[in-house]
Amino acid sequence: MQIDIKTLDNGSAGSIELPDEIFAVAPRPDIMARVVHWQQSKRRAGTHKTKGMGEVQGTTKKPYKQKGTGNARQGSLRAPQFRTGGVVHGPVVRDHGYDLPKKVRRLGLISALSQKQAEGKLVVLHAASGGDKTKALAAKLKVLGWTSALIIDRTVDEGFLKASRNIHGVDVLPTVGANVYDILRHDVLAVTAAGVEGLKERLA
Repeated sequence: MQIDIKTLDNGSAGSIELPDEIFAVAPRPDIMARVVHWQQSKRRAGTHKTKGMGEVQGTTKKPYKQKGTGNARQGSLRAPQFRTGGVVHGPVVRDHGYDLPKKVRRLGLISALSQKQAEGKLVVLHAASGGDKTKALAAKLKVLGWTSALIIDRTVDEGFLKASRNIHGVDVLPTVGANVYDILRHDVLAVTAAGVEGLKERLA
């Protein structure tokens, strides 16, 4: 499919051919949900921890004798029914990540790209570079009407990254870092012409 190329000054810079097998596939919400869940699981620190019955501080002595008191039998003050006792089946330090097949991850990324194209929220930029200050770049994005945008380039320009990183709602990623979660959580997806070629190579 043919799509117009825009500049950051809201001008036109010709057109580009987008491959249908990447940008015109029927989106799969179920696959995208699986990939997002996989990404979020890998990001979890897994440092949550509670102490069990054998870890809490306290005596190991039996509170009182087994029979004759009229109370329920107890073996330890570390038991979970006591205020200072351990936690039953509490969380422990662990890795929440799991494996997801490459084919599923690839289809999830293609589905996210195709969904943005179907919604009319995919923009192809001529380039994302330059020595603009943050104020100047923010003014350009305001003219374009972008309040939440993800900009993808083959290689991120250092000056452009510095100018954009303090603008709320705007993120910049290289093609190797393009992912389903970041694409879906931004309203506009802007891919440079070089970024399109990078995505073609990555998803070939």
